[in-house]
Amino acid sequence: MDQLEEILERMKNHSTNLCRNAETPETSRDSDVCPICEGREWILKIKDGVEIAVPCKCREKAVMSRRLRFADIPEAFRGMDLRSFRMDVYRKQESKKMVSDACKIIKTYLDDFESQKERGMGLYIWSRTKGSGKTRIAAGIANELMKRYTVKFAVSLTILQEIKNTWRRDAAGSESQLLDALSTTDILIIDDFGVEAPAAWINDKMYQIINERYINKKVTIFTSNDPLDKISYDDRITNRIKERTYQIAFPEESVRDHIAERMQEEIIEKVIASGNIK
Repeated sequence: MDQLEEILERMKNHSTNLCRNAETPETSRDSDVCPICEGREWILKIKDGVEIAVPCKCREKAVMSRRLRFADIPEAFRGMDLRSFRMDVYRKQESKKMVSDACKIIKTYLDDFESQKERGMGLYIWSRTKGSGKTRIAAGIANELMKRYTVKFAVSLTILQEIKNTWRRDAAGSESQLLDALSTTDILIIDDFGVEAPAAWINDKMYQIINERYINKKVTIFTSNDPLDKISYDDRITNRIKERTYQIAFPEESVRDHIAERMQEEIIEKVIASGNIK
């Protein structure tokens, strides 16, 4: 039985007329379950005398919800997109020029993403300065690509900790399952790559992930505090990254303090405007 036949069979078992589900009790309408398809995301329709399954109107939202959960983008960056990435927070003239050039490269890359994806080309975004905007731009890229693809956003140290967690006797999943998920997702974004000290087992596990993605031309996007030629991983890893990424330098300027200062100024201005400070 093919996938479509399976869908039709499951739907028939639940209901012979899903249109009736539009008139459900209040308890159903108040829940998160779609009252039209009852959470199956497909409905039956008759076309040219043949019963077919078509996506319910809730399916697109449900798919995006699953992608968001899988992506695991940090809460602070879930609303970030490329249009909201602010370049005006950089104060140094050279920083403004550098981040402007970087954003132009990233936009060109995303505009041509279908071609880039076929070649397995990703990005390596680096700056020695913490808070320079690398994670913010990576999150914006993730949110953009998540509209069409399966994306996984993971901090490098978290990946390694999750691998270690699978070694516990009470682990919910196996190491092979975790590595497979990281190796096969459409786009993998590894944040803070290279901050870890690459012990032998770390080097081997990271090589396994990167090599599988390299072989299968899966897009990987990195952020790092070091240029690629200064990363402590061995040549097996760095050579593969070099071949399959565009290296983009970000400014050596932290904008976190600038943003904090601006927010502090804004709240003080609001207090003064309210008349609570004379």
